[in-house]
Amino acid sequence: MYQVVPGGAGGTITDVIPKQKHSKDTRPLVGAGVIGLVLVIAAVTAWCYYIASLRKAELLKTQLLDLNKDGYIIRNQGGSIVFRMDFRSGTLDLDSCTKEGELLSCGSTTDRKLNFFIETVRPKDTVQCYRVRWEELVPDIPVEHAMTYKFAHWYGGAVSAIQHWPISISGQHAPKPFVTSDIYSNRNEFGGILESYWLSSNATAIKINNSVPFHLGWNDTEKTMYFQARYNDSPFKPNPGEAPCAELSYRVCVGLDVTSIHKYMTRRYFNKPNKVPAKVMFRHPIWSTWALHKTDIDQEKLLTYASNIRKHGFNCSHLELDDRYTSRYGEFEFDVLKFPNASAMFQKLKSDGFLVSLWIHPFVNYDSENFHSCVERGLFVREPTGRLPALVRWWNGIGGILDFTNPEARDWFSYQLRSLRSRYGVSSFKFDAGETNYLPWKFSTRTPIRDPSFFTRRYTEMAIPYNDRAELRSGYQSQNISCFFRPTDRDSVWGYELGLKSLIPTVLTISILGYQFILPDMIGGNAYLNRTDGNRALPDRELYIRWLELSAFMPSMQFSVPPWEYDNEVVEIARKYTALHESIVAPRVLELAGEVLDTGDPIIRPLWWIATGDETAYKIDSQFLIGDDLMVAPVLEPGKQERDIYLPAGRWRSYKGERFEIKEPLHLTDYPVDLDEIAYFLWV
Repeated sequence: MYQVVPGGAGGTITDVIPKQKHSKDTRPLVGAGVIGLVLVIAAVTAWCYYIASLRKAELLKTQLLDLNKDGYIIRNQGGSIVFRMDFRSGTLDLDSCTKEGELLSCGSTTDRKLNFFIETVRPKDTVQCYRVRWEELVPDIPVEHAMTYKFAHWYGGAVSAIQHWPISISGQHAPKPFVTSDIYSNRNEFGGILESYWLSSNATAIKINNSVPFHLGWNDTEKTMYFQARYNDSPFKPNPGEAPCAELSYRVCVGLDVTSIHKYMTRRYFNKPNKVPAKVMFRHPIWSTWALHKTDIDQEKLLTYASNIRKHGFNCSHLELDDRYTSRYGEFEFDVLKFPNASAMFQKLKSDGFLVSLWIHPFVNYDSENFHSCVERGLFVREPTGRLPALVRWWNGIGGILDFTNPEARDWFSYQLRSLRSRYGVSSFKFDAGETNYLPWKFSTRTPIRDPSFFTRRYTEMAIPYNDRAELRSGYQSQNISCFFRPTDRDSVWGYELGLKSLIPTVLTISILGYQFILPDMIGGNAYLNRTDGNRALPDRELYIRWLELSAFMPSMQFSVPPWEYDNEVVEIARKYTALHESIVAPRVLELAGEVLDTGDPIIRPLWWIATGDETAYKIDSQFLIGDDLMVAPVLEPGKQERDIYLPAGRWRSYKGERFEIKEPLHLTDYPVDLDEIAYFLWV
């Protein structure tokens, strides 16, 4: 055999040595050597894989976020999991992932290319944020992430027909378009005021980017909410000329407590109003004709209504003349049969100290004199090809819906409103509808819109010239419109489905979404047939009184069914609470309203606002704060003249003069509250 031996500087020297045979005694040693060599190679290979896995594991961590092929988790500073998101539209190929600084990106799933990244952002010492983006490169593939909500209580999203605080999810639903809808007629849809923002009690918040074709689903068995982006089978559309490649992008932020993280998100992501509506709107009630007269309103009834307001000693910010003062929907002239002398009527009301606002809407019915001219001028939303106007059905008939992305339609509508103001001295308008469910499933507009709810935004902009006293019931990215926003009509019932119990959860939800000038609908509800407790034309008397008491602690009050429809005791209770609202509530609300312009912080606040680590406070839906120092606890159950009250730690004085100086939260069990009372407590 050849043997290598040391040589000189020039290399090695080889000598030929005669080959020798191994004896049988040496063969086991050779076998053992081979086995040892194999074991060494295996150990080295395993070590290399181990080192590679360690490097990959390090790659998949960024700050307090851990990414794996199926999703990610986020921990707080204490190490507890506060957020979990699973990927339902694909499994990441971790070999395609790289990390550069605070940016972790991946180029493919196990079966296709994509663009995915998570970027860590630390905007301030107490907040850690993560920008997440999953972009498909192949058209018509949906992107879906599933957020686990079992770690905390969640708030936000949208108003709903059955409103709870915190969010209460029941059943299962595949992702559906997250767009504004009229929940009075579509009770399983999302409401007319919505934003793609959610907040949790463990100081975590998520904001979906406005560019996302966003669909929301849920599963109460899995305790998950499905966040989906898609264009197929959807009213969302890509920009003109772009392929329908879905992108789901959002930001998750974690803070120290629920209040501070919400303050950060509000300042960062929500528009702010640029002015406060007229102060009298906060001080004196609005009086609407709707619940009392419905469409059976006329000149004589309106004048009588106004006279009775003065006769019974009530103030009035303005009268609201509701549906139906025109002969057809889509016209802007008074019906001469019902209002034979509208000009004289307005002059009489003005001389008696009344301002008047009018109910309006975005529809022009096909039997209206304006319908043909609007078709000729192209002022309506159109069918997908853009050649023909789209006919839509709404609660008062069939017609066209004005295209508020079209400058000509906006000018035409604005001209009609200005004409009403100049001719009759109309003070403002109640802008009804505006939700996207009144658009066709497929439609086109003069200016293309990707998100159907942007139509809602465009409609709310029409209220800007009248924002001192205007009223809107729909909103999307509309916090800067500076008007009062009214959640949809309430039924005259006690429960959570558009009833009295829904008011506080609804107002808190709207507040969290950035809408602070809130009109909580008409006292006692709308008195619709078959949706009124008590089997009467009027709301139940006790319900009306409790509703009145609660409304007195809201930013604004609105009557329609007047208290004198009941008896003298109800009239006296109404006088008591309109006076209390003017003397105690309105000054505090106006002070907070001025702060909203800078901060966007709620006027009406949940108890956890001042009790951030209090598990009980996270779940209370029948009490609320005005600012930080006025806590309200109304009675919301029929037949009750007592209630349990939860007092956060602090120094409080009750409306009865009792003082509570407590270092720990206190439960007041069966606290007496008479029919003409509402419990409230001031911070001392």
